[in-house]
Amino acid sequence: MAVRCQFENSSEIGVFARLTNSYCLVAIGGSANFYGTFDAELGDLIPVVHCSIAGTRLVGRLTVGNRHGLLVPSTTTDQELQHLRNSLPDSIAIQRVEERLSALGNVIACNDYVAVVHPDLDRETEEIIADVLKVEVFRQTVGDNVLVGSYAAITNQGALVHPRTSIQDQDELSSLLQVPLVAGTVNRGSDLVGAGLLVNDWAAFCGFDTTATEISVIEATFKLSGQESGRVVNELRDALVDTYA
Repeated sequence: MAVRCQFENSSEIGVFARLTNSYCLVAIGGSANFYGTFDAELGDLIPVVHCSIAGTRLVGRLTVGNRHGLLVPSTTTDQELQHLRNSLPDSIAIQRVEERLSALGNVIACNDYVAVVHPDLDRETEEIIADVLKVEVFRQTVGDNVLVGSYAAITNQGALVHPRTSIQDQDELSSLLQVPLVAGTVNRGSDLVGAGLLVNDWAAFCGFDTTATEISVIEATFKLSGQESGRVVNELRDALVDTYA
C-alpha cells in the first residue's frame, strides 16, 4: 500500500529521503510525523537513518543507492560519512563520488541490477556506480530529459516515468531495465516522479497531494498490492489520458 506523507509543507518527499530495499535515509529536522511514517512502515525491516548530506536536508537528491551500496557527493563531510557508516549495515558499501553533477539523485536512477544515468556523467563515476552498486550502467534520457533520477522511479518490480515519455522511449527503457514500465504522475499531475515518490520492492511513499488514481497506478506498477498490474494500469491510463486531453 502506498502511504501519503509530506516533509514540513512539501509534497516533494523524494527530495528529503532515500529509500532502498536495505535502508532508508531521512533528512534531519523534519517534523516528527514524517520520520514516524517511515519508522512505522519500515522500522521492523530495515534501518531508518536520520542524516544530512553536505550540511543540507536534500538527502534524496544528493544521494543514490540500492541494497548493495550508497553513493554520496564529494561535499559530504567526514562526520556525515562516519554517521552513515555507523548506522547502515556493514554489507552496504558507502563511497564519496567526485562528480561535477553532484546532485547524484537527480542524474542517476537505479534498482538492484541496472542504473540509467545522465548522458554527460564522468567515465570514472560510471565505473564507481557499476562497482559500488553492482549494476549495469546505461547512459539514457527519460523522454528527452537528462535528469533521469528526477523523472523516473525504478524498483526491481517496475518503473514509473514521467507522462510525456514517448512509447518508443518507454519500450527502450523497459528493455534496458528488464521490468514493466508505465508513464504516470505524482502529486496531482507533477512530472517529477522521482521527487514525489519513494518506492522499494514492498513499500511506497508519495507526496500528500497524490490522488487516489495516481496511487492506484503506483501500486499496480510496482506490484505493491498484489493486483494484476496490466489491466489496472490500462484502465487508469485511459482515465488519465482523457483528463489530459
